[in-house]
Amino acid sequence: MRNEESTPKVFSRAQCRMKAESYCAYQERSQQEVRNKLYDWGLHEKDVEEIISELIQENFLNEERFALAYTLGKFRIKGWGKVKIRQGLKLKRVPDKMIIKALNGIDQDDYMAKLKSLIEKKQATVRESDPFKLRFLLWRYAAQKGYEMELIGEVLKGED
Repeated sequence: MRNEESTPKVFSRAQCRMKAESYCAYQERSQQEVRNKLYDWGLHEKDVEEIISELIQENFLNEERFALAYTLGKFRIKGWGKVKIRQGLKLKRVPDKMIIKALNGIDQDDYMAKLKSLIEKKQATVRESDPFKLRFLLWRYAAQKGYEMELIGEVLKGED
């Protein structure tokens, strides 16, 4: 005997449309996020693509706006670098052209200041007496955050 709660709820096209509008109004979404959600709600491909098209026409969905919001949010709040942000946007299937435009929205001075700040904060927490090991640990931390190797090296040379 099947449990009623375990079966996924299937919504009508109109219900899905309303739910998708509120889903997009709550925060910026990529087309792929909305597409996945619509499939989860039990819609077929034709209906999904029609609803996405309608959401774009009514400005609920805007890939460029999403890319910029995602980029600035991950940079300012999480301290991510451009490499990690680019990977995140690619996972959300944002077109390369929009990724480049969004990454150009990050001010270069703010970017370098954030990288220096991250390295300084990490350096204060690392207990390593060997300068080579310390430099490696700081380099690895900044690389994990998604910063470019050349910029990390530049900042670490300034620390010497």
